[in-house]
Amino acid sequence: MSAPQQAAAVQEGSGGRSGGRFPRLAVLWSFAVPHRRALGLGFLLALGGSATALASPLVTKWVLDALATSGSLLQPVLVLAAMTVVGAGLSFGQWVVLGTVGEQIVLEARRSIVDRYVRARIGAITARPAGELVTRVTSDTLLLRQAASSSLIGIVNGLVVLVGSLILMGVLDLVLLSTTFVALSIVTVLFLVLMPGIARAQQQAQEHVGHLGGTLEGALRAVRTVKASRAEARIAARIGADADISAEFGIRAVRREAIAWTIAWGGLQVAIITILGLGAWRVSEGTMEVSSLIAFLLYAFGLMGPIMELTQNITALQSGFAAAERIREVEALEVEEHALVPAPARTGVDDGTGPILRLRGVTAAYGPDAAPAVSGVDLTIPRRGHVAVVGPSGAGKTTVMSLVLRFLEPQAGEILLDGVPYSALTHDDVRRRMAYVEQESPVVPGTIRENLTFSEPGTSDEDLHRVLAEVQLDGLVAELPDGLDTPLSATSVSGGQRQRIALARAILGAPELLLLDEATAQVDALTEAAIHRCIQDRAGRGAVLTIAHRLSTVVDADEIVVLDAGRVRARGTHAELLEADELYRGFIEALRIGVQPAPRT
Repeated sequence: MSAPQQAAAVQEGSGGRSGGRFPRLAVLWSFAVPHRRALGLGFLLALGGSATALASPLVTKWVLDALATSGSLLQPVLVLAAMTVVGAGLSFGQWVVLGTVGEQIVLEARRSIVDRYVRARIGAITARPAGELVTRVTSDTLLLRQAASSSLIGIVNGLVVLVGSLILMGVLDLVLLSTTFVALSIVTVLFLVLMPGIARAQQQAQEHVGHLGGTLEGALRAVRTVKASRAEARIAARIGADADISAEFGIRAVRREAIAWTIAWGGLQVAIITILGLGAWRVSEGTMEVSSLIAFLLYAFGLMGPIMELTQNITALQSGFAAAERIREVEALEVEEHALVPAPARTGVDDGTGPILRLRGVTAAYGPDAAPAVSGVDLTIPRRGHVAVVGPSGAGKTTVMSLVLRFLEPQAGEILLDGVPYSALTHDDVRRRMAYVEQESPVVPGTIRENLTFSEPGTSDEDLHRVLAEVQLDGLVAELPDGLDTPLSATSVSGGQRQRIALARAILGAPELLLLDEATAQVDALTEAAIHRCIQDRAGRGAVLTIAHRLSTVVDADEIVVLDAGRVRARGTHAELLEADELYRGFIEALRIGVQPAPRT
């Protein structure tokens, strides 16, 4: 369990009083709990530095009194110098400790979020814009850093210094203290009125930053379509609208902060002027010493420090509250189970001749209130051979693939892998025996080698060249200056080459079940031929399940399953279905038309 998850558990276990009365503070504190010892050290260092600052006016008074009585200045000056050095050392230690804690909180939060993202169920991730999810990792964690580390301590320390200053000011002169207290009371009331508005504005600004990130990420992903559609101005305006709203709320927060700062500064200045006038009068009346007035004024001027500290940290705390809540929302994402468990006993055939995969009466939908995407589907994938799934758009083909890969869980029926129900297996148990090639075949950041070994790290160069030869990419790689270590990006290879790299990655581990989701839908003839040969080769050694949109893929399948409106309409060989199923005949005729050359005019 990660540190933030441990903190969440601590919060849940103790969430009675603090979590109930101060829920936002409890969420923020949950990130700081694992570092409470370091935070305690930082707090002690801060208190030590504040103590030296509080003592300085009294030592200054000591110096002034020594001057007035012609006493020795050596001792008070040495004490003042020592306090200055010690205070500087304590402040340095505080900055180092709290800065380190802040970075550790950011690191752990980012690791926790990323871990949650990659382990989350597909539906939980795809339901949100990718750019918004990225914002949680980047900007939200930065807002969390100061709030969860130095702000909490800064607020407590600022209050200690403020209260300590007022107590020592009372020791010097109660009359002047009353004047100071009235001014501070007015400032405090106004602060309490302004702070909720600052918090709301900052939270709304951050939410629109997340919306901006999501829209921008989608636009960049589809930048070719955007340009081809001449939609640059519209997309820019749409993204700019979120930026405008975020800026509007940000400006609103800045204005409220400016009002708060002006009130704090102006109130203190009025208090100092009043203290100076009243104190001078009391000195002239002989009821107060000059040294006491100077020390009192030093404390009054020094009040600006804790007031500024309180204002800054309370403002940062408001941003931290919003960031902490957004980060904690990530932990609500439902995750897949990847824990390794002992392999359960097979309930099917034990001699290795039974089907590798079986769907029994499976019904599934993409939400509790959504209509079923597939209903009552029965499908058997033999241990060897090629099964192709065809059907019109919306028939449920991709849903079947998602169910097999356990991206989607069935609402009814069951899926068995080698005779064992999916419910008795983890997601890893299922996927380690399969390989999957998406229709888009995205490349991962890195080199050709890193793309090929994405599922099988540590594979030898000999095996890599072998699978490249199977997909007819060995010649291309051999011509590259860095060979397998050539950096690869989505724009550096063609669509067909990207598809063949994905296929090579899939067959590298010799999976028991190879899944191809429309792998030949949008490829050139050379790539289609390479994929077709690979399917034939793999079908002779294991199971292949394809969603097929090409005639060559369909006609050679050992069994073809026709889906329509989420149900299995027919199954059989190509010849059998041509004779028995009207929908399949129409499908094949459409494919043949698609491959015929257009008539000349």
